[in-house]
Amino acid sequence: MDGCRSGVPTYEGDLHVVAAAHHIVKALGATKNLSDDLRKILIDLDSHLSMITSNIDSKGGRGLVDVEERLDQAERKIMRWETDPMMIWDSGPKEASDYLEAVDETGKLVDGLRGLSVHENRKQKEILHRAMNILQTAMSRLEEELIHILVRHGQQFEPKNMYSRSIRKDIVYDESFVSVEDEPTKETSSQNCSNNESGECIVDLVHADVIPDIKSIAKVMFTSNYGPEFCEAFISVQKEALEQYFSFLGTENLSIEDVLKMEWTCLSSKMNKWTWSMKIIVRVYLASEKQLCDQVLGGLGSVSSYCFLEISKATILCLLNFGEAVAMGPHRPEKLLRLLDMYETLADLLRDIDTLFSEEAGSFIQLQFHELLERLGESAIAAFKAFRVAISSNRSLYPFAGGGVHPLNKYVMNYIRMFPEYCSTLNLLLKNQHPGVADQVTKPDYGPDTSLLTSCPMAYHLRSITSCLESNLHKKSQLYKDEALQHIFLMNNIHYLVQKVKGSELRLFFGDEWIRKHNAMFQQHAMNYERATWSSVVSFLKDNNPGSSSMSKSTFKERCKGFSIAFEEVYKTQTRWSIPDPQLREDLRISTSLKVVLAYRTFLGRNLAYTDDKCVKHTVEHVENSLLDLFGGSSRSLRNSCRW
Repeated sequence: MDGCRSGVPTYEGDLHVVAAAHHIVKALGATKNLSDDLRKILIDLDSHLSMITSNIDSKGGRGLVDVEERLDQAERKIMRWETDPMMIWDSGPKEASDYLEAVDETGKLVDGLRGLSVHENRKQKEILHRAMNILQTAMSRLEEELIHILVRHGQQFEPKNMYSRSIRKDIVYDESFVSVEDEPTKETSSQNCSNNESGECIVDLVHADVIPDIKSIAKVMFTSNYGPEFCEAFISVQKEALEQYFSFLGTENLSIEDVLKMEWTCLSSKMNKWTWSMKIIVRVYLASEKQLCDQVLGGLGSVSSYCFLEISKATILCLLNFGEAVAMGPHRPEKLLRLLDMYETLADLLRDIDTLFSEEAGSFIQLQFHELLERLGESAIAAFKAFRVAISSNRSLYPFAGGGVHPLNKYVMNYIRMFPEYCSTLNLLLKNQHPGVADQVTKPDYGPDTSLLTSCPMAYHLRSITSCLESNLHKKSQLYKDEALQHIFLMNNIHYLVQKVKGSELRLFFGDEWIRKHNAMFQQHAMNYERATWSSVVSFLKDNNPGSSSMSKSTFKERCKGFSIAFEEVYKTQTRWSIPDPQLREDLRISTSLKVVLAYRTFLGRNLAYTDDKCVKHTVEHVENSLLDLFGGSSRSLRNSCRW
């Protein structure tokens, strides 16, 4: 113990020194292989030290009186607070300072008296026992004061700008696909999803003004060998505060069994909340907790790291356990984006974790983080494969009503349009999933030269997914008995594919050549529709004798009747068919009108002599207007337009 810590008078200190020297001499005397001369010298020195001790003891009586008087003064200052309902640090800085001085004085006296306790001095032992009891009382009070300060001056904070980008409506895989709808979403480039949303933000978990008070309590308690008691109280309060904040974030301590049994809607919400909570807990709360521990205990070696680990490990392990349960669960397609969110969150936080738990005692936290990251990556790959399998294996027993955009198509395209946000991660995870694919795993800058994006692993898998989708859609088109409706269905769905790619960052990964190819595809299906539908209808309007000015009346009447019946049948059927895209619907109506109306107008023009006859059921204008009713998705009745 440092000489300045001694609480006894000078002669008591002298006795302490002599006693220490006496102890050293005895220890040396017990050493083997000493020469006879050296052993004789040590015996003589021991005898001399005993004589010095006797001389000092003769002066000791008055010294104990002084010690007792000093202890009385310290005791009065300490014990008066035992009956006072006020907390010391709430009473003002002078009261706190006086109390700490009294505690420090008592500690010095205890240290000094312990140094003399080798001697059989009854009075000395009584004073030492009394001083130790007073010190014990003071330490208990300081624990209470510490807890009171931490609780009263603890500061909660609300997370700001920390919401995960994945807070969005789920696109849920469903065998019926009836729940999948297009939703207007703001496309967000992955380069804009910066880490600012989860950037480190140190806050004061305890008001800065009371940090010196906490440090002063720590200093006295550690000096008095009550460091473990300080740590226990400090850890208890801060751990409870963290658990309360954990609950405030809405995060629960769930068992693996609870997670595995959870319905997807609930699990999806929990996974999303996990990514958000993990960022806040690690990058804000724990970073702030680490700062507080270092501020209070930074000068005490590994004590700060020990307290931080004890405060944080239960919450961290709770978060890790949830991640483990998710990774263990079934690899369903709809889990993919949530798994990628969790993976990216952990990857982003690894450096923070390695810094926060840099001591050997916390290495198991680092290890579990790295292991969970690997397992989440494996689960994401498995979910990605399951997604592709789900597309390929989806079967329909009946054709989709109206020939519109199939819900499977909506599901797939609405899902994959979010993949560019995860470009770097997907490239990293998928780079070994197919040999020969370019090893393009760096984060794209979306600059003018984006040719490399079309050859990166993610681009390959995107095109593979849409190829599976197209194949499935072709199979579904065969369920329609009407050839024209087959072409309407394929036109709608391939057009939808193209629009989803063109209208998002998917364009960078599919490339312009893919878009041109698929534009030609849906346009070809539009032409095939016109041939399958209107060739037979327009055939009634063709003149088998183009050299003559008009046909016979009977032939004209027969052709008019055939055209009217065919046109009305098409109208009745194809008003039920659906082309959801307004522009595509308008384009096909116009294209059809140009062929049909022109042919009908020419037909009537060549046979003006018969146009007043009742056999002309529909005027040109009526046919033209009626064509505008096609593809609306609901059956309509065609009314006659001519006067009889």
